[in-house]
Amino acid sequence: MDDSAKPNPSGANPSGANRWRRFADWDERPLRLDRFAVEDAENGFAAFTSPNDPKPGLEIKNGRVTSLDGKAEADFDMIDLFIARHHIDPEIAPKAMAMPSAALARMLVDFNIPRTELTRLAHGLTPAKLAEVVAQLNAMEIAFAYSKMRARKTPGNQGHVTNAKDDPLQLAADAATAVAFGFDEIETTQRVARNAWSNAVACAVGGAVGRWGTLFQCSSEEAEELQIGMAGFSSYAETVSVYGTERAFIDGDDTPWSKAFLAAAYASRGIKMRCTSGAGSELLMGFHESKSLLYLEARCLCLQRAMGVQGTQNGGIDGAPVTATVPGGVRELMAENLLAVWLDLECASGNDARHSESEIRVGAKILPVLIAGSDFICSGFGTIKAYDNSFNPSSFNGEEMEDFLVLQRDFEADGGLTSVDETRVLDVRGRGIDAIAAVFEELNLGKPTAAMKASVQVASGSEETESYTPREVTLISDAIKARGITVVDVILALEKRGFGEEAENLLNVVKLRVSGDYLQTSAVVRDGKVLSAVNDPNDYTGPGTGYRLGEKRREEINHIRDLLDRESVLRDQNRHAKGEARRIVYRDAGPAELGNDPTEVVVGLSPAFGLKLFQTTAGHSLAAVLKELSAGIQAKGGKPRIVRFRHTADTSFLGLSAAGIAGSGVGIGIQAKGTAVIHQRGRLPHNNLELFSNAPITQLAHYRRLGENAATYAKGEIPEPVVVPTKGQAMGARFHAQTALIYAIETSLTEEGAKPENVEIKLLEGAA
Repeated sequence: MDDSAKPNPSGANPSGANRWRRFADWDERPLRLDRFAVEDAENGFAAFTSPNDPKPGLEIKNGRVTSLDGKAEADFDMIDLFIARHHIDPEIAPKAMAMPSAALARMLVDFNIPRTELTRLAHGLTPAKLAEVVAQLNAMEIAFAYSKMRARKTPGNQGHVTNAKDDPLQLAADAATAVAFGFDEIETTQRVARNAWSNAVACAVGGAVGRWGTLFQCSSEEAEELQIGMAGFSSYAETVSVYGTERAFIDGDDTPWSKAFLAAAYASRGIKMRCTSGAGSELLMGFHESKSLLYLEARCLCLQRAMGVQGTQNGGIDGAPVTATVPGGVRELMAENLLAVWLDLECASGNDARHSESEIRVGAKILPVLIAGSDFICSGFGTIKAYDNSFNPSSFNGEEMEDFLVLQRDFEADGGLTSVDETRVLDVRGRGIDAIAAVFEELNLGKPTAAMKASVQVASGSEETESYTPREVTLISDAIKARGITVVDVILALEKRGFGEEAENLLNVVKLRVSGDYLQTSAVVRDGKVLSAVNDPNDYTGPGTGYRLGEKRREEINHIRDLLDRESVLRDQNRHAKGEARRIVYRDAGPAELGNDPTEVVVGLSPAFGLKLFQTTAGHSLAAVLKELSAGIQAKGGKPRIVRFRHTADTSFLGLSAAGIAGSGVGIGIQAKGTAVIHQRGRLPHNNLELFSNAPITQLAHYRRLGENAATYAKGEIPEPVVVPTKGQAMGARFHAQTALIYAIETSLTEEGAKPENVEIKLLEGAA
């Protein structure tokens, strides 16, 4: 046998005819755009463990760490040295390190063990020990432990506000919109580095619309970002990057000491800050030392605690896409979030960079964090469209924001956001645009036209705006920097131009820098008050404790668009009542008795059919449906009789009842929503001849064929069953709420023991 003709069990013939076609279907899925890495510790592709990871170990002599994770003090690199000197607590370390890792892992998921006891122990654990402990938890246990260990009780969220043009009008409008949706923090960056100052002013002004307390960050080159903070425009920073290998630090011209100094510089000026780390960064930079992703991130987090910062941004930042290619990579991202809160750091828990082209993978990644709650569910939810996200597309962008709002509602989980109606959105966007335009005019930075402002107010993204170009923004940004314009100048300009509320809101945020209250761990500002781990500590100790939705917050989360209730369904149906009156006339024709015509097919109507309900869920008028059913019966030699039943609204029993009084013993049961059935006398209730269950996709031609088949059955023949073609549409997701409400209207009109009634119908010209 020639080798080329042999069977190929590996399926290495992707384009040939001899292939299961399901693979071709899968080839069209977005998942095929993802690529996955083979587990390869030597080249850095190992999530939880690597043969090159050190074993946990610690030696302390006279209060001084002399050996850390198997490395003697003389061999410490700068990361080891910083951790040994500033992270390890020699008082608790001997006890903590002596505890079996499995025992510590169980303590993390035991709600009888207080969070404070565990954070105290973490201060005596080395990076290798921390990583070894959390590696023993599965994904569910990690999520549970995270819910228990996070610092602040009340969850929050952070959003990106950027656009491809660095357009200040759009930035102000989008910042105001983000505030309205409930983001506790907003972060911007720029496509053109020189535009940082203009972006900062625009977001600071837009972020002051509607309420005060939303903190703002301008992500830029570290020195300039600090200057922008000193000018008062930004209120927090999180771009102080930390790495898990010495070479990665050096490559970035940094050391733990320089980062600690920068953190102190921010804090000393009243600017809240946290560091950024996250699995995959060292791998992307080529300095992974063949260590596991989790171990390297454990080093980063120990460094951050040692630096004295109040928080971290980790668990799915820029390295998330490469981490997600590794087996267990997404679980690792969850595990590093857990390490952060175990070390008592505020945690902006990633879900930032989009790790996959698959919406299923993206949704799955966010769910454990959403359910567990987090200081910031996302450390960068794209409040703008994906193409406008200058940080690169986030896990969630403007296109998916409503999906996120529904996820909150589905799981009754607080993701920090609240639905906003369309009128409110337009109002705050217009106010943000007018406010930044007023500042620009007052400070002689520019004079936006009415056309520019109008285009931005309604635009979903920068491709729809007729506003500033990046070059024009650069000139404005350079002027702001060169003239030394500060937040005080902007506040005065707002006040002078009649934007007193925005001026006061912005001033209130600046005042916080004097008090320093929002430098506390996990601090956000809600209702004009600082909420942090100090005055809102996570007190989870089992069911009924910790964060729970209050009734007011639950109502806010539940209030999304397109809500249905009985009254709204009836209003919608009533809009079609007048039209139906021009198509059909119904007349009661007395009690319906057993027929004796062997060609007779009874069409059994539901109680509300044509009385309170007038249109099927597919949008067909009920007159048109009856016309097609009757025409189909007549086309095959049958005689239709219309009967209304009020003892039941169930499709099967309508059909069986109709068959029971039909001369032929064959009947059709139909509900007002369009579900229909052909039944035969003597059969079991749900053992029908044919069923049209997918009313939303049933066409009038299908009803005609249903009538034809009923008449064919009446003659004792077996027709070809009518099959309504479907592409696998999720009928339940789109129609079940509406269907249930319609059925409730039907059943409200039922009456036990009610006798069937003949109905004469007259179809008018508009019944087509």
